[in-house]
Amino acid sequence: MSTNSASLLQRGISLIELIIFIVIVSVAVVGILLVMNQVTAHSADPLIRKQALAVAESMLEEIRLQALSGVGCAGTLGANAARSSVSAVCAYDTYSTTAGILDFSTNAAVPGLANYNITDVSVTQIPTLGGTPITAGSGVEITVTVADPTGATITATGYRAGN
Repeated sequence: MSTNSASLLQRGISLIELIIFIVIVSVAVVGILLVMNQVTAHSADPLIRKQALAVAESMLEEIRLQALSGVGCAGTLGANAARSSVSAVCAYDTYSTTAGILDFSTNAAVPGLANYNITDVSVTQIPTLGGTPITAGSGVEITVTVADPTGATITATGYRAGN
């Protein structure tokens, strides 16, 4: 009979056990919510970075498709200059934008890219290749730097040689 009465006394949980359970569950929920907040806050960053990389690669490809001048490089494009009449790689040296990415043919701002800017284009002469001198303007390294809306920059580098 004493075992039966002891089991009757152990029905339910005590107030202290209930408070400890609530504290443990609360700490776990807060931890999970903090992680979810971090993930949500930074989920757009890869998209912004990919868009900046796409802009840099697009400009790099545009420049690489131009002809080499066969002489030393001297940039002729200024900031936000129209590029539709450019026909030489070296003309892009020091090109930049301040009002977003501009369309090649119309020089109008591209919708959705107003917060991205080309901060610098560098076209540098490659003086030698494997110890062999290269004629001025016949081999260049092209570097395009793009700033995204957060202010971070991404750089794409490519090469153009021969005609």
